[in-house]
Amino acid sequence: MKYFNILFILAFSINTATAEGIDFFHGTWEEALEESKIQDKPIFVDAYTTWCGPCKRMAKTVFTNDEVGEFYNANFICMKIDMEKPEGRTFQQKYPVTAYPTLYYIDGNGETILQTKGAKTTGQFIDLGRKALGFTDKSGMFKEKYEAGDRDPELVFNYVKALNKAGKPSLKVSNDYLKTQDNLNTDFNLRFIYEATIEADSRIFDLLIKHRKAIEKLISKEAVEKKIKTACIKTSKKALEFESKDLHEEAKAKMKAHCPKHAVAFANEADMNYYRALGDAKNYVKTCNNYAKKVVKNDAKQLHYLSKDLMNSFKSDKEAMKLAEKLAKKAAENGGQYEYYFTYAEVLMANGKKENALAAANKSLQLADGKKNIERAIQGLIKRIEAS
Repeated sequence: MKYFNILFILAFSINTATAEGIDFFHGTWEEALEESKIQDKPIFVDAYTTWCGPCKRMAKTVFTNDEVGEFYNANFICMKIDMEKPEGRTFQQKYPVTAYPTLYYIDGNGETILQTKGAKTTGQFIDLGRKALGFTDKSGMFKEKYEAGDRDPELVFNYVKALNKAGKPSLKVSNDYLKTQDNLNTDFNLRFIYEATIEADSRIFDLLIKHRKAIEKLISKEAVEKKIKTACIKTSKKALEFESKDLHEEAKAKMKAHCPKHAVAFANEADMNYYRALGDAKNYVKTCNNYAKKVVKNDAKQLHYLSKDLMNSFKSDKEAMKLAEKLAKKAAENGGQYEYYFTYAEVLMANGKKENALAAANKSLQLADGKKNIERAIQGLIKRIEAS
């Protein structure tokens, strides 16, 4: 599908309503190593300095991204270490840092999995995390024994967990195990159901809901709710991949039934992604407008995302660009940041409003406050507007 690579520009804010991007660990390095072993997650380290421009840019635009937060919070213990403080100097004794930022991925034994230098975009940063997880894929340790016929429950559980962590299919292994169980109410089997739940359109999801109260007592209410939301998002993504209206509606219905407080935001975001993928400008604009009014409201960051997405996805549609202008203006006025006025100027230029576009671009230049590379980009935009 030609739209598949841009389907989740907005991400799903319901998953990060409390996270707001990466939730960094605030303990010591030794505590992080211990936590890594307990949670069976590698450690991500942002080795930075306070004066480093690319470091500050990543902290502001990448680490705060909802999709980044969803991915990294689920898969890593995340730390920020200032290389000019004592803990940073201690860290460098084992993990050399010669450029900023240096991004480290380290296992619970303190061994480096992956490291790279320099700032990354949101997409690059998520891809880097996936690469690091690929190096920690433990599913092969269990696959050989499983395929040889070993069905020890602990082995199957660990195999499913490793497959899920590596992003590999696990439903068949999970279903085959659960079919052999006469009593699903044991603590072990309830934990197994929780771990095996990855999609809302599955029998295992229904088992999670059926045994929800018991699983919440074993694990936590918050964790089960997050599992439900993640499963609904997975099914919504699958609906886009297969262009399935039925899966799309099932994801929304299950969110409404089992996480009602997040249902409105989820439904609007799922609909926007679905209509964008189909190239349905009319329904996308209608849903986007509803989402802006009911969910985003005065949030400048989200308004900015929406306006950019409208322009990038439906630039030739008059109604889409009319709404993009409205949202971009509101984002600029509420947020007061140079990037918001930059986008507002781009939208105004696309809508043929040259004078207003110049005014917005000059406001963006004023707010750039001496950032030379940003000022050059804004001056380039001003030249394009003048030439239009």
